[in-house]
Amino acid sequence: MNKQLIEYLKQFISEARWNRINEVLDKRTEHITVVLEDIYQPHNASAVLRSCDGFGIQDVHVIENNNVFDASSEVTIGADQWLSLHRYKNPDSDNVSDCFEVLRQKGYQIVATTPHENDHNLDELDISKPTALVFGTELEGVTDQVMDQADAFVKIAMSGFSESFNISVSAAICLYDTSTRLRRSVPESEWALSENRREELLLEWVKKSIKAGDQLAEKWLAENRS
Repeated sequence: MNKQLIEYLKQFISEARWNRINEVLDKRTEHITVVLEDIYQPHNASAVLRSCDGFGIQDVHVIENNNVFDASSEVTIGADQWLSLHRYKNPDSDNVSDCFEVLRQKGYQIVATTPHENDHNLDELDISKPTALVFGTELEGVTDQVMDQADAFVKIAMSGFSESFNISVSAAICLYDTSTRLRRSVPESEWALSENRREELLLEWVKKSIKAGDQLAEKWLAENRS
């Protein structure tokens, strides 16, 4: 059904837009994902989302224990609408553990980004298996709970007096390094989107590219349900 609906909606977008959507999907990956723990500054939150889109990372997991995640549209410039955000903000639950359990069930290794552990330099991190990079708050970094539950730690090699980069810069560096190495060293069949996931996103993005796309889709579905 999705294929027929996509074919119907395709007539409402330009050929250039259709080609662009497919070009982006060809490079999208869920092999690397990002976890943001209690990021509270809108500028930083937005910059990380923009980096995720720019480097082809589809999924972002947002833990909101103490701070509400609020991305600024002026910084994302719409990049967030092309991402899949998964939010963990249940006041009666252990949101860190809930997030990590979801990721581990999907086969991810949990990698905390911190300058305080001597596990791996960024360029030494093994990304052959699905990897979730965890970034913490602007001032304190990841919490002790994340440190206790992480499978590994990674740091960015520094050459100056500063101990660490701003979170948005750290995320950009980490995503550039890991996504570049992923596409160069891991077979495409292992990092590319599955056929079903690609189709889901294709439909979602085509609808977003059309004024009243959701309404057009609903009308077509109503007329074509058997």
